[in-house]
Amino acid sequence: MLATKALRQAAAAAHAERTPMIKFLGKRTLPTSIDHTPHAHPASPSHELPADFTNKNSSPSFSSYRQKAIQHGPLGRSSNGEGVGSVSGASLGAVTPVKGQYFDRNELPARFRRSPIDMSEIDAIETGGATLVC
Repeated sequence: MLATKALRQAAAAAHAERTPMIKFLGKRTLPTSIDHTPHAHPASPSHELPADFTNKNSSPSFSSYRQKAIQHGPLGRSSNGEGVGSVSGASLGAVTPVKGQYFDRNELPARFRRSPIDMSEIDAIETGGATLVC
């Protein structure tokens, strides 16, 4: 019992002298002015903003993006001015990717496809590598 009491007192004395090694910077303050003007990313190859950002009269918006976007079919308005959904999808024709682009992984050349997993790899995964002892 006395040994436990002595150990507790020694531990309390050791913790009383301990100072934390972490140093806090203090209270943070918000900057008074923040520059929100768009600028090119430092790692961009051209070091320029896209043309949409440089035009001061028109700001890029989702609606202007949507007019140009294609995602398995047109998202904007059709050529006759009607909205999406007013015409059947079959009448719009087939959607084919541009040369060099693929919609599905299975359309890629063979060298870019996933290689099949053989039984030794499956066994190594299931056993955590325990069966691969040389």
